[in-house]
Amino acid sequence: MSNLYIIAAPSGCGKTSLVESLIKGNKNLRVSISHTTRKPRADEINGVNYHFVSVSEFQEMTSKGEFVEHAEVFENLYGTSKELINANLKNNIDVILEIDWQGARQVKQNLPHAISIFILPPSKEALELRLRNRAQDDESTIKKRMLDAENQMSHYSEFDFLVINDNFNSALSDLESIISSSNNSTRHSHLSLEEQSIKHKKLLKILI
Repeated sequence: MSNLYIIAAPSGCGKTSLVESLIKGNKNLRVSISHTTRKPRADEINGVNYHFVSVSEFQEMTSKGEFVEHAEVFENLYGTSKELINANLKNNIDVILEIDWQGARQVKQNLPHAISIFILPPSKEALELRLRNRAQDDESTIKKRMLDAENQMSHYSEFDFLVINDNFNSALSDLESIISSSNNSTRHSHLSLEEQSIKHKKLLKILI
């Protein structure tokens, strides 16, 4: 039986790099490509990174109920196609949704069996440093992303699992463990929200 995974994290937390590494070693795991009204960056390809659409096209898809979730982030619209998810699941392909807490909440309401994972940074300082090292955003955008990160992180308790990305390889191993265990109809308890909330109580207090 195929599974639907939700992976969320603040911008700059390494989610995209982790997911890319995760799917490289698993032919039965695929990332759902979201639709967005955001303009593509120089290195992004339509249909590979996102399905880039106009605002009117997005609104038409929304009115037809074609999204399992959709949200506005930084004045851009993002949505996940029901059709694309179902096509993969029917072909026994596990699907990953890279979305924020708003989208995760919607998916959980529509598809309660979805397995949700939240990735946290080891500190606010580390998160800000990662954002600056990406050299993608100006100062005002970085400040906005840090404020958004605080809002994102405050919703960690709505997820099934927590992963701390302090060390990339360790975080990747944790994600692999969650997926491996869920495919075997078991739950990787030491990475569950309950266990991680106890283990990282001090970190969570600082981050939130």
